[in-house]
Amino acid sequence: MLKRILGPKGIKFLKWLPCVQPAYHWFLREIYRPLSKPSPLKLYHNWIDVVEPNLWSKHLDIEQQILISVVVPIYNPPVELLKECVASVVSQQYIKWELVLVDDASTQAEVKEYLKSVTLLDERIKVKSLSDNSHISVATNEGVALAKGEFIALLDHDDLLAPNALNEVAVVINANPSVKWIYSDEDFVDEKCRRSNPHFKPDMNIHLLRAHNFVTHLCVYQADVLRALGGCRVGFEGAQDYDLALRAIAFLSANEIYHIDKILYHWRVHEGSTAMSSEAKPYTVDAGFKALKEHLKTMGVAANVTTGEQQNFYRVSYQIDQPHLASIIIPTKDQYLILKACIDSVLSKTSFDNYEIIIVNNQSECSETLAYLSKLSKKDNIQVITYDKPFNYSKINNFAASYANGDTIVLLNNDTEVISENWLGDMVALAHQPLVGCVGAKLLYPDDTVQHAGVIMGLGGYAAHSHRGISNHDSGYCNRIHVNQQLSAVTAACLVVRKTLFDELGGLDEDFQVAYNDVDFCLRASSLGAQNVYCASAELYHYESKSRGEDNTVEKQARFEKEKKKLKARWEDIILNDPFYSRHLTRSREDFSIRLPHEY
Repeated sequence: MLKRILGPKGIKFLKWLPCVQPAYHWFLREIYRPLSKPSPLKLYHNWIDVVEPNLWSKHLDIEQQILISVVVPIYNPPVELLKECVASVVSQQYIKWELVLVDDASTQAEVKEYLKSVTLLDERIKVKSLSDNSHISVATNEGVALAKGEFIALLDHDDLLAPNALNEVAVVINANPSVKWIYSDEDFVDEKCRRSNPHFKPDMNIHLLRAHNFVTHLCVYQADVLRALGGCRVGFEGAQDYDLALRAIAFLSANEIYHIDKILYHWRVHEGSTAMSSEAKPYTVDAGFKALKEHLKTMGVAANVTTGEQQNFYRVSYQIDQPHLASIIIPTKDQYLILKACIDSVLSKTSFDNYEIIIVNNQSECSETLAYLSKLSKKDNIQVITYDKPFNYSKINNFAASYANGDTIVLLNNDTEVISENWLGDMVALAHQPLVGCVGAKLLYPDDTVQHAGVIMGLGGYAAHSHRGISNHDSGYCNRIHVNQQLSAVTAACLVVRKTLFDELGGLDEDFQVAYNDVDFCLRASSLGAQNVYCASAELYHYESKSRGEDNTVEKQARFEKEKKKLKARWEDIILNDPFYSRHLTRSREDFSIRLPHEY
């Protein structure tokens, strides 16, 4: 439609003018936006009706079942909600369970009376009453001490288990003998049992866990592990579950942790609950902060921790104990003003000062550009090298890497501009953490909407950017725009990696001339056990494809199709099942909305 209105020359003019660049991207997003879109709540209720019933596993026979203990610390909940909580366990279709209720010296008469009679409901229910109010950690540990099960599930006194929850947990345990910690997806439920706000989680992600407790519920621990960890610790009340998760991830190996991507837990929303607002229990933020700092110290990680703009979110700024020279590689061809804006922003806005810049001149012809490159080459920390062959992004960067003096490679597009002064320091520090592979930045369009917040495999059938088009002032899905997290891949428009890993991988695969070379590079890094991490605090503007142009010729389209096929042939499994993106979220859009039934 836009091409018919403006014509090819008009389109080219629009995309060239920096002053209308934000309007151009806004116009593209709006013109393709559906005229009407169901509300997230309506989409979720449709998902509950159509998709969820087909997800449940076959019920295990009694001889396949193991004893699972459900521990519930109790202190003055609304008694009707406590009754519903207990009923959600008693009505489990799984038979081999026990429910351990620990009353932490409740003062409400209704609660105390109910607990006196509740054991008459089912012989599998145990009740222990504490004489003094000792708070949730002690009450939980008392329940753990009483529990006889091989695995222990933790349930809050006003929340609900899904009817199939324990069966799903037992199915996983039977199929995975090494599993010692299981967590599931969850949602909210109000006092009328209306479900909302599903949290479809990624697989275990230590960098996301260091940003907030995304695990929360349902958590099930092998009893021996829970006891070895010492249960919940006194002094961390309000974030005792977060503290426990942080200690567990340091104690267990990856193959001992399992994510069930089904909603097994309904987190109650009512006045005074943490689900309603973390401000209802502000001490939870401080307790979580304390737990995270201790976790990092225990793991020997040098880092500063600050609280995020949203409650119960944290930012970890890693520290490095030795100087790392960063070699910033910037390929360019003509486009003098674009390159100058990029270089000026790096030189004037980068607080990390131990870097060199390697500019790769790829057949520039403009006299102004050539004069500028000559001027730059006289600076002490800037090299200008020549790559006099047709454009191949992978070959250009591999060629430039051989000139790098640093132990850290930084791939940077010439159509970027630095926003945050700490961008390079934060990314370099992350890249030199144990097990970290590629580190990517948050890239924004000039109108402050997101261009890149990590790469999600399977979006659009192959791979695409997380949260593209969402305002940077929005939180996105569970605040994931604004927090560090492990992802399958990040874009090479701004990518930092250790030189040793770059060399070990043989650089970028030169068969990917333009597209997906960064995705393939990241996936090869993760195949070696490296964690690719999105660094939310590193912010730059990205004028996407501004210097190279778009793939709008027959030749470019043919090359693009070839590279898509190569990516799919090599990485089809992860394209179909990205571990850091739920199968219940759409592959058709980049907004983390719920997957429609026909998309499964």
